[in-house]
Amino acid sequence: MIIVHTQRDIHVSSRQRTPVSVTGRTLGGSLIRRALRPVLAFLLVVVVGVWGFVSLAGVGPIEAAFWLIDPASISVHYQARAGDGRRVKAFATVVFGSLVIAGVWIGETVLTTAFGGQMREGIERMQTKRAIDELDDHVIICGYGLFGRTVTRRLRERGRPVVAIERDRDTFGRIDTESVFAVEGDARNESVLREAAIREADAVVAAIDDSNANIQIAITASGIAPDVQLVVRVGDDDYTSVARRAGADEVVIPEVSSGEDVSDSL
Repeated sequence: MIIVHTQRDIHVSSRQRTPVSVTGRTLGGSLIRRALRPVLAFLLVVVVGVWGFVSLAGVGPIEAAFWLIDPASISVHYQARAGDGRRVKAFATVVFGSLVIAGVWIGETVLTTAFGGQMREGIERMQTKRAIDELDDHVIICGYGLFGRTVTRRLRERGRPVVAIERDRDTFGRIDTESVFAVEGDARNESVLREAAIREADAVVAAIDDSNANIQIAITASGIAPDVQLVVRVGDDDYTSVARRAGADEVVIPEVSSGEDVSDSL
């Protein structure tokens, strides 16, 4: 049995496991910052190349820039004009090699920045899924607001394994993934609850600050795992009977619990 209050004791018993987490990354300004150095290196090679061609071959800047695009133009130039083009061709080899290196650097930076985070997130998600699949008698917290965090903290203090489900990206990013398994998604969806291994769970706490959403979670959860203990948070007594019919074993009204705590302390 699980007893949940906002300020009171939360009791559930089971064995402790080590959590793993899923995190997400965004590109933001990271791509620009990381690509800045290789882009500047590429531009520097271009400037040095144009300056070198102008100095060594005596051509204009426009023709020198064209040589960077079409290296064959260098041979054509010396076929039509007298002069030893070996120095220019040797310089061109160095410049073109440097351009290739800088270009590869840019491409590698863009690809790793754009897709590296997604690959990392995918790997971590698979690791988390495997770890959650090994859980037994854990508690699923649906919604990681103040109420959900309070329940989670008290459960973790007692060594209970917890899987937190949160659909808001910012809130999800604030989950303490060192001590809590985290699944990003809407707990009203059957696939999300299955990802949290609801069939092996001891209890599900619908902790969202939305009575209707919590009742929907209860309906979905009871349909997947009829034997799981359901604790449903509601905003007032009007939802209590509905939550019970949805399958709730315990119905919690945080405001009532807090009021009772205050009155007991006076």
